[in-house]
Amino acid sequence: MAHIKLGEDNVTTAGELPEVGSQAPDFKVTLTDLTDTTLSDFSGKNIILNIFPSIGTGVCSASVRKFNELAAGKENTVVICVSRDLPFAHHSFCEAEGIKNVVPTSEYKNNGFSDNYHVKQLNGKFEGLLSRCIVVIDTDGKVTYTEQVPQIGQEPDYDKALAAVG
Repeated sequence: MAHIKLGEDNVTTAGELPEVGSQAPDFKVTLTDLTDTTLSDFSGKNIILNIFPSIGTGVCSASVRKFNELAAGKENTVVICVSRDLPFAHHSFCEAEGIKNVVPTSEYKNNGFSDNYHVKQLNGKFEGLLSRCIVVIDTDGKVTYTEQVPQIGQEPDYDKALAAVG
C-alpha cells in the first residue's frame, strides 16, 4: 500500500503501482461516447496514464490541460486520463477547454483499472476515488516510469513522464 496525503490527512491506497520493467496490467475504461476501451486498443503506442481523483478539482484539471499541451508534440504517444468521474463530466470539461490531445476516460462501470493499478484511495475524504499517479508504458507494453504523487494536491512531474516516453 502506498501512503499519501490529502492536506494534512494520511491516506492509504490499495497497493503499489506496477513495477518499472513489468508488463503493464490490462484495463478497461469508458470513453466519453460511453464505449469501452482497453490497453490493447493502444498497442504499439507509448502511453502516458494520467490518473487522478476528479476532473472537477483544480490540480486534476490542470494536469489534463498540461498533458493536452505536451502531448501535441509527441509522436506515437497517447495520454489517457483516468478518473472515476462520469464520462459526461470529462466530455463537458474537454469541450469547454478545447482539449483534443488526450483521451478522457472513466472507471465508473467497474473497478478493473483501480484493482489492476492499485490506485484506489481506501480512506479519507476522497475514499473510493483514484489517487494522483502517472504510469508510462512503452510500445511493447512495459512500464517505463511511475509516479505516485505524495500529496494529492501536488501536480505530477510532467518532465519525468515525458522523458520516460523518449
